[in-house]
Amino acid sequence: MDVLNGVVLLANFVIVPGLAYGSQLALGALGVTLVYSILRFSNFAHGDTMAFGAMIAVLLTWWLQSTGISIAPLPTALVALPFAVVATAAMVLVIDRTVYRSFRQTKSAPVVFVIASVGVMFILNGIVRFVIGPGDQRFADGARFIVRARDFRQTFGLEEGLTIKVSQCITLLTAVVTVVVLFWFLFRTRTGKSMRAYSDNEDLALISGISTERVVFLTWVISAALACLAGTLYGLDKSFKPFTYFQLLLPIFASAIVGGLGNPFGAIAGGFVVAFSEISMTYAYKKFLGYLLPDALSPSGLMQLLSTEYKFAVSFMILVLVLIYRPTGIFRGRSV
Repeated sequence: MDVLNGVVLLANFVIVPGLAYGSQLALGALGVTLVYSILRFSNFAHGDTMAFGAMIAVLLTWWLQSTGISIAPLPTALVALPFAVVATAAMVLVIDRTVYRSFRQTKSAPVVFVIASVGVMFILNGIVRFVIGPGDQRFADGARFIVRARDFRQTFGLEEGLTIKVSQCITLLTAVVTVVVLFWFLFRTRTGKSMRAYSDNEDLALISGISTERVVFLTWVISAALACLAGTLYGLDKSFKPFTYFQLLLPIFASAIVGGLGNPFGAIAGGFVVAFSEISMTYAYKKFLGYLLPDALSPSGLMQLLSTEYKFAVSFMILVLVLIYRPTGIFRGRSV
C-alpha cells in the first residue's frame, strides 16, 4: 500500500501537472519554431503574444459571464477562445505589416528582426498591463475537478488522494487535437507542403511559384493561434498575470531549442522535457521517499533539489547545456 501511496503522490504533484504544463509549453514552442523555421528569426514577442491572446479571452469570458452565458460544467473561456484567436491573429498581422514587412522587403539581417521583436514585446507587455492590470486575474468557472482527492481516497482506500482538474484535462485534450490538426495541415495539404518547401529552400520555393506573402500570412496566423491557445490554457490552469508570460518566454525557447529549433516534433518533445525537468527538480521528495524507504532510512529534510522560486532557472540550465553540447537539439533542428 505504501508503494501505491507513493505512486499516487507522485502522480498528483509531478506527473499530472507535468503533462498539463508540458502541453502548454509545447503549444508555445510550436509557435516559436514555426516562425523561426519559415521567417528565420527568433520571435521574442511570442510570450507577450500569449499574454495578449489570454487577455482577450479573459475579457470576453467576463463579458459572457456577465450576460449569463455559460457552458457549465466546462469553463466559459472555451466559448471566448475562438474569438480571442481571431483577435490575436489580427493583431499579429497588423504588427507584421507595420514592423516586420519593411525589414523583410529590404532583406534585413535576422538580428534586425530579433531586435524589432524585442521592441514589440515591450509594447505588447505595456498594452496588456494597461488594459487589464498587472495583478492576478481569475476567469475560470464551471466544475473545477474531474477527480477529487477525498473521493479518490474513499474509493481506493489509500492515504493519498489524486486530484485532476478540469483545466488540466482540457489542456491535454486541446494540445493533442491542435497538434494532430497542425501536422495534418503541414504534411498532408498542398498549402502546408508549400510552407515546408519555403522553409527548406526559399529561393527554390519562389521559383516554383509559391507566394511569399501567403506563406508569411499563414505562418503568423498559425503562430498567433498557437500563442493564444497556450496562453489561455495556462491562465485557466493557473491564473492570468501578464508578467508570468514574460517569464514563460525562457522555458518556451528552451523547449524549442532542446527539441531542435525549427523542428515541430522537437518542439513538442522539448516542451515535456522542460516541464518535467522544472517540476521534478523543484518537488520535495521527503514524503514520497517516506513511503518507499524503511522508517530508519526516511529522510529528515525536504529532499528538494531546488526551491520553487528557481523553477525558471532549470529552463536556463537546460538551455545552456543544450547550446553547449548539442546545439541542434534532440531532433537535429537548425543550429542556434
